[in-house]
Amino acid sequence: MPALADLLELAERAAVRGGALVAREGPAPVAEAKGAGDYVTEVDRASERAIREVLGEGTPDIPVVGEESGGAGGRRSWVVDPLDGTTNYLHRFPVVGVSVALVEYGRPIVGVVHAPFLGQTFLGARGLGARVRTGGREVEARVSGRPVEQAVVGTGFPFRRKDILPRYLAVFEACLERFEDLRRPGAAALDLAWVAAGVFDGFFELGLGTWDVAAGALLIEEAGGLVSDWKGGPDYLGGDVLAGSPAIHAALLEISKRTIGRRATTEEDRSGRRLRSARSGRGPSTPPASRPLRRRASARPPRG
Repeated sequence: MPALADLLELAERAAVRGGALVAREGPAPVAEAKGAGDYVTEVDRASERAIREVLGEGTPDIPVVGEESGGAGGRRSWVVDPLDGTTNYLHRFPVVGVSVALVEYGRPIVGVVHAPFLGQTFLGARGLGARVRTGGREVEARVSGRPVEQAVVGTGFPFRRKDILPRYLAVFEACLERFEDLRRPGAAALDLAWVAAGVFDGFFELGLGTWDVAAGALLIEEAGGLVSDWKGGPDYLGGDVLAGSPAIHAALLEISKRTIGRRATTEEDRSGRRLRSARSGRGPSTPPASRPLRRRASARPPRG
């Protein structure tokens, strides 16, 4: 097998080739629905064909698994998302990415995420670190060192899997209480790359594809961060992802474990509590500010 540095250079060429097709000006693409909120366009397919061509020429013995045309993986496989954030692309929101990763024995060893409209490329390989290239400028990628209470954490909604929405919302609610703020740009590969670069402090999502996760996860690990599934295990390529700096990952994992079996508080829950309280005759508790007023009124002497 070629050296990791050579494979990284090949992955970058493939991602940039696909990104050039994504960024090319042209008529609005016609979208086909793969499912609720999940679309594919001819641009997705053209990008994947271009990426496959580059990878096939450089490593003909390594199979390619792509989001749009699939493929049979092996102990070593290229995993490709040719246009992550297709809905963003259709709405002309420029947060879209092209993701290329090499996965060996279930672990990513090379990863590139290219943002064609933003002019940024995030790249790394196992043991070689991670970098961010913007135009002609390149810097080392490192996860942030911000404390938990100041963290801004990325996420994505499991819109394809409504059955896991209660589990997700319980964690979402706890994260909104624990961290300074949350962000949902809509392209998981880029979200993870931004964690590696210290833009976001962490990331959590359920139900992603391997092609969404593999490259960005490698970048985070090489940038000094941690990535796991929602139980804290190594199976994040299955699509349930917690990621961040060591401190933020620890906070996310604690929240995930603490909220198992819990659902988010809804207005229906709050209304139910109020109704049960009224039926019991207790009614709502008295605001503290009103208690002194009642005490003063009861202490007034009777009129004579």
